[in-house]
Amino acid sequence: MDVNNQMKDEFIFQHFVIRQDHCAMKVGTDGVLLGSWALPSEADSGKGASFPLRILDIGTGTGLIALMLAQRFPAAEADALEIDPEACSQAAGNVRHSPFSRRVRIISESLQHFSLSPCPHPYDLIVCNPPFFVQGHSLKCPDDRRNEARHTSTLSYRALFQGVRRLLAPGGVFSAVIPFTASEDFLAEGYFSGLVMTRRCAVKTVEGKVPKRSLLAFSDRRTSPPEDTVEVMMTSEGHPTEWWSRLTQDFYLKK
Repeated sequence: MDVNNQMKDEFIFQHFVIRQDHCAMKVGTDGVLLGSWALPSEADSGKGASFPLRILDIGTGTGLIALMLAQRFPAAEADALEIDPEACSQAAGNVRHSPFSRRVRIISESLQHFSLSPCPHPYDLIVCNPPFFVQGHSLKCPDDRRNEARHTSTLSYRALFQGVRRLLAPGGVFSAVIPFTASEDFLAEGYFSGLVMTRRCAVKTVEGKVPKRSLLAFSDRRTSPPEDTVEVMMTSEGHPTEWWSRLTQDFYLKK
């Protein structure tokens, strides 16, 4: 991550600025990973699809992932859900001041409530950077808003997949970034909901270390064996790897 351009209250990308002083969860590597990696089923290797797409970002926080996807897919329209009022307001401001304001809509609503409403136009791509910690298995910090964003007490994996299943178009893709240690539980919930894994990428921060994050993609259909890779972000000397540089080249400011 280009920490030279990260300030306390904002993060400057090539084509938009993320202000985050009112958000419990700041811009982080996980969001950038997912926003750079997620693909709808028909996209050509992430270079951008020219056909219309409907995208849903669950728990958008600052609006980062929704804006990244709007940049990557010029014909896409994105809805972004956020339950925290302050984060929702700030995400709306980030969208409003971006070049993608006409194609991204911030919605102040929970997935559970949103998914029960009629959905005449299901989503081709759904993304989520879900809560990190399973309720009852990790300590909470004193910041209630940060707890809400980081713990599954407000959105369990099962509730997440139930909502996704209702909103995903046939043949559509749901992608998420989660801790590597939670992968098996997350995969099990996906299969239980009727979705199958189509892509998986285990991400190591440095070569020689165990993976820290898993990028996972699901669909209601699988036409070929799932793509399964392991990638590394930084070399042992602290330089970005070719994979990480290529993945994020259209977002981070050039040094």
